[in-house]
Amino acid sequence: MGSTNGTSVNSLNSSLICNFPYENDRLPLLILYGIVLIVGVPTNLVTIYLTFLEVQRKNVLGIYLLSLSVCDLLYLGTLPAWAIYIHHGHRWYLGSLACKITCYMFFNNMYVSIFLLCCVSVDRYIAVVYSLKSRGLRQMKWAVIVILVIVVVVALCHMPVFTMEEGDTESKEEKRCFEPGQYTSTVTAFNYTRFVIGFFIPLCILLVTNRAILSMVQASDGLGSEQKFKIRYLLWAVILFFLVCFAPYHIILLLRAVSFHFSDKTCNFDTLLYSPYTISLGLSTLNSAMNPILYVLTSDNIRNEICRSKFCMCSGFFSRQETRPVLSANTGERSDNCPGLKTSEGSQKGVCLIKL
Repeated sequence: MGSTNGTSVNSLNSSLICNFPYENDRLPLLILYGIVLIVGVPTNLVTIYLTFLEVQRKNVLGIYLLSLSVCDLLYLGTLPAWAIYIHHGHRWYLGSLACKITCYMFFNNMYVSIFLLCCVSVDRYIAVVYSLKSRGLRQMKWAVIVILVIVVVVALCHMPVFTMEEGDTESKEEKRCFEPGQYTSTVTAFNYTRFVIGFFIPLCILLVTNRAILSMVQASDGLGSEQKFKIRYLLWAVILFFLVCFAPYHIILLLRAVSFHFSDKTCNFDTLLYSPYTISLGLSTLNSAMNPILYVLTSDNIRNEICRSKFCMCSGFFSRQETRPVLSANTGERSDNCPGLKTSEGSQKGVCLIKL
């Protein structure tokens, strides 16, 4: 599986046909995709059901997480096609249109997922740090508008996939589907944009918002040490898995963009980066399997909901704690029995909204 970037080598007079080590990544990627599908599909299906229940209760955070799970499930839906492609030595036998649609869905849902992760973190940040003002800021209609804007903008930005020659597999003897090609200045600028807007800025948002939440949690007198440890563990786990899943791929994108300015017109650099590139792209799929676990299934309220729905037996991975309603079912606000985040200065913050 390759990326959407690159101009067809057949369309450039000075282009070179590089012999990439296609077989090197075959086994690790097939194993990785298999594990991600086995874990990701059932957890996202369960999460879709549970977050839909929260949306019915007017939970603003629930609508972001529901959208994230739907997006991740669509993302995972492209993996069987990529697995078949890799199994056949990076040869696509499903037709050009299928190649373009699969690639479009893969990269479209990757970046929608990244931006939705930012929405989740910002929503939690507002709920905790600005709990008294969050009633006006956190409304279902605004959440829906934000999600629609993200989906439309990302979808439009990836429309060029359908016009790129890299997806015309039927006209190629090798039948490669969006494998890395030789770059132009336009594609190089696009790679810089993807690194900055699609990775660096979202990473900064996650770091700033989660750090602010962590500071409020640590300053709280209303939380026990075990609760603080759990929240701290989950917040840093979110950052860690974001880096593991998306940093390698976007760093390689950046290296490819920089190399354009110093190109020696040979295949050496692209060949050297090819296997790390494909493995890093495979790592990005881990995010879709981990999101339900990090954001939903670790919640005490959600674990109780699962047990009541007889989806699974409670394993007690986290210590059992008394749970209270996260949000009022009718208004979407904190219920009165939410303990809140009470700091040493006496201010009250909505710690209940850290959980779904």
